[in-house]
Amino acid sequence: MQLEHYIGELLYRYSCITVPEFGSFLTHYRSAQLQNHTFYPPSKAISFNAQLTSNDGLLVKHIAETEGLSYEEALINVKKVVLSWKDSLQQEEKLVLKNIGLLWPNKEGSIQFQPFTDKNYLPDAFGLSTFTSPEVTRELLKEEVVLLEEKTPLLFTPEKRMRKRSYLKYAAILLLSVSVGTVAYQSVRMEQQKKQLQMAEQEAQQQLQKTIQQATFFDAAPVDLPSITLKATRKPLYYVVAGAFREEENAEKKMKELTTKGYSPERLEPTKYGLHQVAFGSYTSARNAINFLHKVKATEAPEAWLLVSEN
Repeated sequence: MQLEHYIGELLYRYSCITVPEFGSFLTHYRSAQLQNHTFYPPSKAISFNAQLTSNDGLLVKHIAETEGLSYEEALINVKKVVLSWKDSLQQEEKLVLKNIGLLWPNKEGSIQFQPFTDKNYLPDAFGLSTFTSPEVTRELLKEEVVLLEEKTPLLFTPEKRMRKRSYLKYAAILLLSVSVGTVAYQSVRMEQQKKQLQMAEQEAQQQLQKTIQQATFFDAAPVDLPSITLKATRKPLYYVVAGAFREEENAEKKMKELTTKGYSPERLEPTKYGLHQVAFGSYTSARNAINFLHKVKATEAPEAWLLVSEN
């Protein structure tokens, strides 16, 4: 199974794709750039976090629906691929994931990641490609004309030479006219492309505010429970969940415990399975939420997870 193919399909729609028991591929918006006469359109920059390994069900569910398998069968196939990936990395081999990036272990045993840039996973940048604008060659053409005139053989009378110089003068004027016209055309084209780029960036920012990734992180592979989607009625949209309780009384105890420790806990709406969830807090920024999740898992609650709600 080409697991990287399914990861690539999800990278177009989501900002975090977790491979169970392996790590997560994260994306963030990167603005358009102009470097050394080369234009780079806006895109999604890909990074890898080996600490986010809890199965959120997103990748496995997508594979199961695409290949017509049950969730358990798809999860088993994913685990087989992950075992082969880990075996390659343990043997200090480089792992190439097509259209995604290159993974390899460093001397300390940590996994390093280098993303490939030939694939743009930003849907709003569809149709925009990298191109290079040639440098202005006006002075070079003038120098070529002067050198050509100096190297002309003196096998004619002075009168003919004057006529020849006249021809060269006209040729130089023609070449300069063509060059100036080319530069003017390129300037107009660059101005139009800048305007199109600004419009594309504005549309991408607006679309980004409307598109929220739906994913629930668990510490264990979900068997009886599918992915949970919270229908929130207000922002912020990212919740760092401390626990989910069958009894509401236990949820209240957790709220008091977190309040005593200095947190500002929140009670979420009960799920359709009757679970009462308690969150450490909520965020409108995915990056801030993930950073807090790492901190709280390391110092307070290893079982905490990230819940992303819908608009």
